[in-house]
Amino acid sequence: MSDTIGFIGLLFNLYSMYSRGEYRMRFFSLIANVIYIGYGFLMAAAPIIIGSSIAVLFHLFRLHTLQKPKDEATKN
Repeated sequence: MSDTIGFIGLLFNLYSMYSRGEYRMRFFSLIANVIYIGYGFLMAAAPIIIGSSIAVLFHLFRLHTLQKPKDEATKN
């Protein structure tokens, strides 16, 4: 079961690398890292949990900054 979750995370990660556009890439990479966090807990692997948690924060921050210019453009 845990291997299946790891492979699902891998598929999301590979799709993120294949996708075009930074927003789409970061969105799917964010999903992959959330899945990897769950996988890390199942495997009791602290490096996976810590690394993926940091990546989630980076992706959330970048996704937020990518949204700002679009929001500001619609206000004017």
